[in-house]
Amino acid sequence: MRQAQFIKTFVAAAALAAPLGARAAPFECLIQPNQIVEIRSPVEGLISKVHVQRGDSAKAGQVLVELESSAERSAVETAKFRSEMTGRITAAKERFEYASTKLGRTKELQKQNFVAMQAHDDVQAEMRVAQAELQDARENQNLARLDHRHAVDLLNLRTLRSPFDGVVMDRMLNPGDLTQYGTETKPIVKLAQIDPLRVEVVLPVEYYRKLTLGMTGEVTPEGLGGQHTATVKVIDRVFDAASGTFGVRLELPNKRGTVPGGIRCQVEFAQLKPPERRLPSPK
Repeated sequence: MRQAQFIKTFVAAAALAAPLGARAAPFECLIQPNQIVEIRSPVEGLISKVHVQRGDSAKAGQVLVELESSAERSAVETAKFRSEMTGRITAAKERFEYASTKLGRTKELQKQNFVAMQAHDDVQAEMRVAQAELQDARENQNLARLDHRHAVDLLNLRTLRSPFDGVVMDRMLNPGDLTQYGTETKPIVKLAQIDPLRVEVVLPVEYYRKLTLGMTGEVTPEGLGGQHTATVKVIDRVFDAASGTFGVRLELPNKRGTVPGGIRCQVEFAQLKPPERRLPSPK
Protein backbone atom coordinates (compact mmCIF):
# COMPACT_ATOMS: atom_id res chain seq x y z
CA MET A 1 0.00 0.00 0.00
CA ARG A 2 2.79 2.44 0.86
CA GLN A 3 4.57 1.71 -2.41
CA ALA A 4 1.39 2.26 -4.41
CA GLN A 5 0.77 5.57 -2.63
CA PHE A 6 4.36 6.62 -3.29
CA ILE A 7 3.98 5.89 -7.00
CA LYS A 8 0.69 7.79 -7.18
CA THR A 9 2.29 10.86 -5.64
CA PHE A 10 5.12 10.87 -8.16
CA VAL A 11 2.75 10.19 -11.04
CA ALA A 12 0.67 13.23 -10.18
CA ALA A 13 3.80 15.39 -10.10
CA ALA A 14 5.07 13.94 -13.40
CA ALA A 15 1.70 14.52 -15.07
CA LEU A 16 1.66 18.18 -14.03
CA ALA A 17 5.21 18.66 -15.23
CA ALA A 18 4.65 16.95 -18.61
CA PRO A 19 5.88 19.00 -21.55
CA LEU A 20 3.45 20.30 -24.12
CA GLY A 21 5.47 18.83 -27.01
CA ALA A 22 4.84 15.56 -28.79
CA ARG A 23 7.31 13.56 -26.72
CA ALA A 24 5.75 11.23 -24.15
CA ALA A 25 6.39 12.06 -20.53
CA PRO A 26 8.13 9.48 -18.30
CA PHE A 27 6.07 8.08 -15.46
CA GLU A 28 7.31 6.87 -12.09
CA CYS A 29 7.02 3.12 -11.66
CA LEU A 30 8.18 0.24 -9.51
CA ILE A 31 9.83 -3.00 -10.66
CA GLN A 32 8.77 -6.01 -8.60
CA PRO A 33 9.29 -9.78 -8.77
CA ASN A 34 6.60 -11.56 -10.74
CA GLN A 35 5.76 -13.53 -7.59
CA ILE A 36 7.17 -14.21 -4.16
CA VAL A 37 6.48 -17.43 -2.28
CA GLU A 38 7.40 -18.61 1.19
CA ILE A 39 8.36 -22.28 1.11
CA ARG A 40 6.79 -24.12 4.05
CA SER A 41 6.54 -27.82 4.75
CA PRO A 42 3.12 -29.48 4.36
CA VAL A 43 4.06 -31.84 7.22
CA GLU A 44 5.82 -31.53 10.55
CA GLY A 45 9.34 -32.82 10.74
CA LEU A 46 13.01 -32.24 11.45
CA ILE A 47 14.93 -30.44 8.71
CA SER A 48 17.70 -32.67 7.39
CA LYS A 49 19.18 -30.54 4.58
CA VAL A 50 18.73 -27.06 3.12
CA HIS A 51 20.38 -26.96 -0.29
CA VAL A 52 20.27 -23.20 -0.94
CA GLN A 53 21.50 -20.00 0.63
CA ARG A 54 20.35 -16.40 0.34
CA GLY A 55 21.08 -15.07 -3.15
CA ASP A 56 21.27 -18.50 -4.80
CA SER A 57 19.47 -19.18 -8.06
CA ALA A 58 16.94 -22.00 -8.16
CA LYS A 59 15.50 -23.91 -11.10
CA ALA A 60 11.93 -25.17 -11.28
CA GLY A 61 11.78 -28.61 -9.67
CA GLN A 62 15.12 -28.23 -7.89
CA VAL A 63 15.26 -29.71 -4.39
CA LEU A 64 15.44 -26.91 -1.85
CA VAL A 65 14.79 -28.64 1.48
CA GLU A 66 14.77 -32.22 2.73
CA LEU A 67 13.15 -33.36 5.96
CA GLU A 68 14.27 -36.39 7.97
CA SER A 69 12.45 -39.29 6.30
CA SER A 70 13.97 -42.63 7.37
CA ALA A 71 10.62 -43.97 8.61
CA GLU A 72 8.87 -42.96 5.40
CA ARG A 73 11.58 -44.59 3.27
CA SER A 74 11.19 -47.85 5.19
CA ALA A 75 7.43 -47.68 4.66
CA VAL A 76 7.98 -47.24 0.92
CA GLU A 77 10.29 -50.25 0.74
CA THR A 78 7.82 -52.39 2.68
CA ALA A 79 4.90 -51.32 0.51
CA LYS A 80 6.91 -51.90 -2.67
CA PHE A 81 7.85 -55.44 -1.59
CA ARG A 82 4.23 -56.19 -0.74
CA SER A 83 3.03 -54.87 -4.10
CA GLU A 84 5.45 -57.18 -5.93
CA MET A 85 4.51 -60.35 -4.03
CA THR A 86 3.05 -62.97 -6.42
CA GLY A 87 2.88 -66.09 -4.23
CA ARG A 88 -0.83 -65.86 -3.44
CA ILE A 89 -1.73 -65.20 -7.07
CA THR A 90 0.37 -68.15 -8.28
CA ALA A 91 -1.20 -70.50 -5.74
CA ALA A 92 -4.72 -69.29 -6.59
CA LYS A 93 -4.04 -69.80 -10.31
CA GLU A 94 -2.87 -73.36 -9.68
CA ARG A 95 -6.00 -74.18 -7.66
CA PHE A 96 -8.24 -72.64 -10.29
CA GLU A 97 -6.58 -74.53 -13.15
CA TYR A 98 -6.76 -77.80 -11.21
CA ALA A 99 -10.43 -77.21 -10.40
CA SER A 100 -11.18 -76.40 -14.06
CA THR A 101 -9.47 -79.58 -15.26
CA LYS A 102 -11.21 -81.63 -12.60
CA LEU A 103 -14.60 -80.18 -13.59
CA GLY A 104 -13.96 -81.04 -17.25
CA ARG A 105 -13.21 -84.67 -16.39
CA THR A 106 -16.22 -84.84 -14.10
CA LYS A 107 -18.53 -83.60 -16.87
CA GLU A 108 -17.28 -86.32 -19.23
CA LEU A 109 -17.77 -88.99 -16.59
CA GLN A 110 -21.18 -87.62 -15.68
CA LYS A 111 -22.29 -87.87 -19.32
CA GLN A 112 -21.34 -91.56 -19.15
CA ASN A 113 -23.13 -91.94 -15.83
CA PHE A 114 -19.92 -92.89 -14.02
CA VAL A 115 -20.34 -90.19 -11.33
CA ALA A 116 -23.39 -88.91 -9.49
CA MET A 117 -24.84 -85.44 -10.04
CA GLN A 118 -23.83 -84.49 -6.49
CA ALA A 119 -20.17 -85.11 -7.25
CA HIS A 120 -20.45 -82.94 -10.35
CA ASP A 121 -22.02 -80.11 -8.31
CA ASP A 122 -19.29 -80.40 -5.66
CA VAL A 123 -16.53 -80.06 -8.27
CA GLN A 124 -18.30 -77.10 -9.87
CA ALA A 125 -18.56 -75.35 -6.49
CA GLU A 126 -14.87 -76.08 -5.87
CA MET A 127 -13.98 -74.36 -9.15
CA ARG A 128 -16.06 -71.28 -8.26
CA VAL A 129 -14.31 -71.02 -4.90
CA ALA A 130 -10.90 -71.27 -6.62
CA GLN A 131 -11.94 -68.55 -9.07
CA ALA A 132 -13.00 -66.27 -6.19
CA GLU A 133 -9.68 -66.87 -4.42
CA LEU A 134 -7.79 -65.89 -7.57
CA GLN A 135 -9.84 -62.70 -7.87
CA ASP A 136 -9.18 -61.93 -4.21
CA ALA A 137 -5.41 -62.41 -4.67
CA ARG A 138 -5.38 -60.05 -7.65
CA GLU A 139 -7.40 -57.40 -5.79
CA ASN A 140 -5.02 -57.62 -2.82
CA GLN A 141 -2.07 -57.05 -5.13
CA ASN A 142 -3.77 -54.00 -6.67
CA LEU A 143 -4.46 -52.70 -3.17
CA ALA A 144 -0.79 -53.23 -2.27
CA ARG A 145 0.22 -51.18 -5.32
CA LEU A 146 -2.06 -48.34 -4.19
CA ASP A 147 -0.53 -48.53 -0.70
CA HIS A 148 2.91 -48.28 -2.28
CA ARG A 149 1.87 -45.22 -4.26
CA HIS A 150 0.45 -43.64 -1.10
CA ALA A 151 3.70 -44.31 0.77
CA VAL A 152 5.68 -42.69 -2.05
CA ASP A 153 3.39 -39.63 -1.93
CA LEU A 154 3.97 -39.30 1.82
CA LEU A 155 7.73 -39.54 1.26
CA ASN A 156 7.60 -36.88 -1.46
CA LEU A 157 5.93 -34.47 0.98
CA ARG A 158 9.20 -34.41 2.89
CA THR A 159 11.14 -33.07 -0.09
CA LEU A 160 10.42 -29.43 -0.95
CA ARG A 161 11.13 -28.30 -4.51
CA SER A 162 11.23 -24.92 -6.24
CA PRO A 163 7.91 -24.14 -7.98
CA PHE A 164 9.62 -21.93 -10.58
CA ASP A 165 12.95 -20.50 -11.72
CA GLY A 166 13.90 -17.81 -9.24
CA VAL A 167 16.29 -16.53 -6.61
CA VAL A 168 16.40 -17.16 -2.88
CA MET A 169 15.49 -13.98 -1.00
CA ASP A 170 16.05 -15.39 2.47
CA ARG A 171 16.63 -18.59 4.40
CA MET A 172 14.91 -18.61 7.77
CA LEU A 173 15.45 -22.18 9.06
CA ASN A 174 18.46 -24.50 9.08
CA PRO A 175 19.18 -28.23 9.39
CA GLY A 176 18.19 -29.40 12.85
CA ASP A 177 15.27 -26.97 13.12
CA LEU A 178 11.78 -28.36 13.51
CA THR A 179 9.34 -27.27 10.84
CA GLN A 180 5.63 -27.26 11.54
CA TYR A 181 2.55 -27.36 9.37
CA GLY A 182 0.44 -24.24 8.82
CA THR A 183 0.47 -20.85 7.14
CA GLU A 184 1.19 -19.04 10.41
CA THR A 185 4.41 -20.93 11.00
CA LYS A 186 7.87 -19.69 10.08
CA PRO A 187 8.80 -20.41 6.44
CA ILE A 188 12.00 -22.24 5.59
CA VAL A 189 12.95 -20.35 2.43
CA LYS A 190 11.57 -17.28 0.65
CA LEU A 191 11.76 -17.46 -3.14
CA ALA A 192 11.22 -14.74 -5.77
CA GLN A 193 10.58 -15.12 -9.49
CA ILE A 194 12.45 -12.40 -11.37
CA ASP A 195 11.85 -13.59 -14.91
CA PRO A 196 9.63 -12.01 -15.94
CA LEU A 197 9.42 -8.94 -13.70
CA ARG A 198 6.30 -6.92 -12.98
CA VAL A 199 6.37 -3.18 -13.61
CA GLU A 200 3.64 -1.34 -11.70
CA VAL A 201 2.76 2.17 -12.82
CA VAL A 202 -0.12 4.52 -11.97
CA LEU A 203 -1.35 6.88 -14.68
CA PRO A 204 -3.76 9.81 -14.74
CA VAL A 205 -7.21 8.97 -16.07
CA GLU A 206 -6.58 11.12 -19.20
CA TYR A 207 -4.48 8.26 -20.57
CA TYR A 208 -7.00 5.48 -19.98
CA ARG A 209 -8.42 5.20 -23.50
CA LYS A 210 -4.98 5.67 -25.06
CA LEU A 211 -3.58 2.48 -23.53
CA THR A 212 -4.15 -0.99 -24.96
CA LEU A 213 -3.05 -4.46 -23.95
CA GLY A 214 0.12 -5.45 -25.77
CA MET A 215 1.40 -1.88 -25.96
CA THR A 216 5.09 -1.55 -25.11
CA GLY A 217 6.92 0.85 -22.85
CA GLU A 218 10.59 1.62 -22.26
CA VAL A 219 11.55 1.06 -18.64
CA THR A 220 14.62 2.70 -17.09
CA PRO A 221 15.60 1.32 -13.66
CA GLU A 222 16.66 3.97 -11.18
CA GLY A 223 20.43 4.11 -10.65
CA LEU A 224 21.19 1.37 -13.18
CA GLY A 225 20.65 3.10 -16.49
CA GLY A 226 19.74 1.37 -19.70
CA GLN A 227 16.28 0.90 -21.15
CA HIS A 228 14.30 -2.31 -21.22
CA THR A 229 11.17 -3.00 -23.23
CA ALA A 230 8.12 -4.13 -21.25
CA THR A 231 4.65 -5.11 -22.47
CA VAL A 232 1.33 -3.97 -21.01
CA LYS A 233 -0.47 -6.98 -19.54
CA VAL A 234 -3.05 -5.48 -17.16
CA ILE A 235 -5.05 -2.26 -17.30
CA ASP A 236 -7.16 -1.69 -14.21
CA ARG A 237 -10.82 -0.97 -14.85
CA VAL A 238 -11.46 0.43 -11.39
CA PHE A 239 -10.09 3.93 -10.84
CA ASP A 240 -8.86 5.65 -7.69
CA ALA A 241 -11.34 8.50 -7.41
CA ALA A 242 -9.31 10.37 -4.79
CA SER A 243 -6.22 10.76 -6.98
CA GLY A 244 -7.84 10.44 -10.41
CA THR A 245 -5.52 7.63 -11.44
CA PHE A 246 -5.59 3.99 -12.52
CA GLY A 247 -3.07 1.19 -12.34
CA VAL A 248 -1.21 -0.51 -15.18
CA ARG A 249 0.99 -3.59 -15.03
CA LEU A 250 3.71 -4.36 -17.55
CA GLU A 251 5.72 -7.53 -18.00
CA LEU A 252 9.48 -7.13 -18.33
CA PRO A 253 11.49 -10.14 -19.64
CA ASN A 254 14.60 -10.73 -17.56
CA LYS A 255 16.22 -13.90 -18.91
CA ARG A 256 19.70 -13.06 -17.67
CA GLY A 257 18.51 -11.70 -14.33
CA THR A 258 20.34 -8.41 -14.87
CA VAL A 259 17.44 -6.29 -13.60
CA PRO A 260 16.72 -6.68 -9.86
CA GLY A 261 13.28 -6.61 -8.33
CA GLY A 262 12.10 -4.05 -5.79
CA ILE A 263 13.60 -1.01 -7.52
CA ARG A 264 12.11 2.31 -8.65
CA CYS A 265 12.01 3.12 -12.33
CA GLN A 266 10.61 5.35 -15.03
CA VAL A 267 8.58 4.17 -18.00
CA GLU A 268 7.90 5.95 -21.26
CA PHE A 269 5.20 5.02 -23.76
CA ALA A 270 6.09 6.17 -27.26
CA GLN A 271 2.44 5.86 -28.29
CA LEU A 272 1.25 8.25 -25.58
CA LYS A 273 1.28 11.99 -25.95
CA PRO A 274 0.75 14.31 -23.01
CA PRO A 275 -2.86 15.53 -22.80
CA GLU A 276 -3.33 18.91 -24.38
CA ARG A 277 -3.74 21.78 -21.98
CA ARG A 278 -5.67 24.85 -22.96
CA LEU A 279 -3.89 28.10 -22.30
CA PRO A 280 -5.97 30.88 -20.81
CA SER A 281 -7.34 33.22 -23.50
CA PRO A 282 -5.89 36.75 -23.46
CA LYS A 283 -8.19 39.39 -22.05
